[in-house]
Amino acid sequence: MYIVQIASECAPVIKAGGLGDVVYGLSRELESRGHTVELILPKYDCMRYDHIWGLHDAYRDLYVPWYGHAVHCSVYCGWVHGRLCFFIEPHNDTGWFNRGAYYGCDDDAMRFAFFSKAALEFLLKSNKRPDILHCHDWQTGLVPVMLYEMYKYYGLESQRVMFTIHNFKHQGFAGSDILHATGLNREEYYFSYDKLQDNFNPFSLNFMKGGILYSNHVNTVSPHHAWEARYGDCSFGLGHTLSLVEDRFSGILNGIDYDVWNPEKDDYIPYPFGLSTFEDKILNKKALRDRLLLQQCDKPLIAFIGRLDDQKGMHLVHHAMYYALEQGAQFVLLGSATDRRTNDWFWHEKRFLNDNPDCHLELSFNEELAHLIYAGADMILVPSNFEPCGLTQMIGLRYGTVPIVRGVGGLVNTVFDWDYDQNRPPEERNGFVFYQTDNVALESAMNRALGFYNNALDGFKQLALQGMQYDFSWKSSADEYLKVYEYIRHK
Repeated sequence: MYIVQIASECAPVIKAGGLGDVVYGLSRELESRGHTVELILPKYDCMRYDHIWGLHDAYRDLYVPWYGHAVHCSVYCGWVHGRLCFFIEPHNDTGWFNRGAYYGCDDDAMRFAFFSKAALEFLLKSNKRPDILHCHDWQTGLVPVMLYEMYKYYGLESQRVMFTIHNFKHQGFAGSDILHATGLNREEYYFSYDKLQDNFNPFSLNFMKGGILYSNHVNTVSPHHAWEARYGDCSFGLGHTLSLVEDRFSGILNGIDYDVWNPEKDDYIPYPFGLSTFEDKILNKKALRDRLLLQQCDKPLIAFIGRLDDQKGMHLVHHAMYYALEQGAQFVLLGSATDRRTNDWFWHEKRFLNDNPDCHLELSFNEELAHLIYAGADMILVPSNFEPCGLTQMIGLRYGTVPIVRGVGGLVNTVFDWDYDQNRPPEERNGFVFYQTDNVALESAMNRALGFYNNALDGFKQLALQGMQYDFSWKSSADEYLKVYEYIRHK
């Protein structure tokens, strides 16, 4: 099968969050099974060019129709750790992808509408005819719209689209200028509830809604989050739209790359370990303490790794930090804030706790340090308000770091409570789960985890070993994607 992934990220060359990891990991797994996979990405000025091999011109003069004229683009080709990637660079005065950032510009809707148009134009002009176009998040939501309203009449009539939603919170909104820029035009047609008109703002077009309605199949990144989006409030206003396509909407759990996240051969940790050498994990704990200037002691160590934003449950992270210290544990945090208020808040806490020998806040993101924290911590905290899938808990399990999670989204599909999960026998349980968003619920789960560690250390180690035996690689996830690909290509 010939598959083209169209996305705004691909790790490690372009990574702002889990989207990049998913695009790379899924592509790699599909290729390993003999499928042809290519990726189309924007050519950002700030991407990691050191992760691209053999970057060269692939299509020097691509003219993309835009506002009745054309924008001159160059398309470059290179390999990102074995994945064949095409990078689109528009040559215009606005410098859409020369901003020093991937997202956060006032004209993001216009930037990614153009990227979507350019991706289709590149496929058309270069005579590429993939079986499947796999689009990701709102940034590519207009691809299926333009494919089925325009490009199928130009020669892309056989392509089928899978649209994966990684985060419903960010949907992509724009006005009628997008229609005129892309050549879709016909305001009265697209500004209707059964097309692109936002469900709550009649003067706005919704990119994600377009992706949902026009794609051959839509999925989000865990079965439980699919249920939450369809029947709860996690779709951020798109619940009714999902009901219209419920026969082609599903949840497929993300995987993680076990070549990157493998404690037995991780170059970022000083003491590799596995199931048979689990006792060496404590050596990484000592190394982590040395690295962060924490005191060497017998205390359990709890970690949080992730973006510091409302999705991740910042009020609970803050409370957990102080509660862990009160209960005689150590706490390590690694992450950067996505807004100024949260950034100021945690910098205040960092200065206040700076001399505490049992706590360290690293307010940035450091890949090497993340690996060491996963390897050295005893427990990993994931108290998210909502979590479409979550990679943190999966990585933690791989490294024998017991997760303490809130029971939402993909966390429900991957973490099974040691004390209360009645659907699995004790030998298949792997962590601690709480459900409410208040401090009492969090404290209850932390108390159970810390009590187990302090009073039954051998049992706690067995729980960690059970977590390490779970397989959350891309193998089973790719199976599910391939089933959908096969279904829609013959539909």
